[in-house]
Amino acid sequence: MKMALYLLMAGTLGSGFMALAAAPPAAPEVTLTRLDCGKVQVNDLNVFSDTKAYTGQTKTLTVSCYLIRHGKDYLLWDTGLPAALKGAALKQDGPMSPTLQATLPEQLGRLGVKPEQISFVGISHYHFDHSGQAASFPAATLLIGKGDWDALRADPPAFGMDAAFFAPWIKGGSKSESVLGDKDVFGDGTVTMLDMPGHTPGHHSLLVRLKDKGPVLLTGDVAHFQENYDRDGIPSFNIDRADSLASLSRFKQLAANLKATIVIQHEPQDVAKLPAFPEAAR
Repeated sequence: MKMALYLLMAGTLGSGFMALAAAPPAAPEVTLTRLDCGKVQVNDLNVFSDTKAYTGQTKTLTVSCYLIRHGKDYLLWDTGLPAALKGAALKQDGPMSPTLQATLPEQLGRLGVKPEQISFVGISHYHFDHSGQAASFPAATLLIGKGDWDALRADPPAFGMDAAFFAPWIKGGSKSESVLGDKDVFGDGTVTMLDMPGHTPGHHSLLVRLKDKGPVLLTGDVAHFQENYDRDGIPSFNIDRADSLASLSRFKQLAANLKATIVIQHEPQDVAKLPAFPEAAR
């Protein structure tokens, strides 16, 4: 009888220990897909240098947006140039000339994702080449730096900003969150908005931790192209030079400490750091 009781107790305790030792629920899979949100022909590259480092130079910059899938939820990071620029001809006059080949809803459709499936629209900053198609996703919660959110509702508007792109949220019909500091979007450390002010008051970069590729850092506009990044170049239209330099320093230190893949969102050479559309990094 005693032996049977010992065996029963041992079995009960054993099952309890096994339950305690059981692996936690699997973390949601995270993927990162680059979307083509246009390009900008820069006819006067000096607009990206407040020290006139690029006199007489021109450059074509890419415009990139990103779809992050977190389990069944989707975050769209930046929304690119306005859809009205689709098919626009590039011009040689003026400092910059933008154009777009395909809209975000068109590209998402190729991935089988409907606009209403987007849970969050994260905006690095309010400039038109990062927010131009935001209003196509009114069902999503808008995540934007508090400084930028406040500026959107100020009068007069700042350079490169159009409040109409944010109409669903400014009018109050759609849900928004003004982000102060860093924000862990899904609460598990996989996707984090990083406070990087200076380019605009509430500018943010994005950290995405992938299982296979490892950490990926998306710049927003903490820098616009590789030389600009390497030399700590500051555009002439940045809001605050000291904040811009501090943010760039923080970004570089994070990249080094995390051994992260750096993706400069406007740098054409960095497009190849992620799989070609429609494939995703994991």
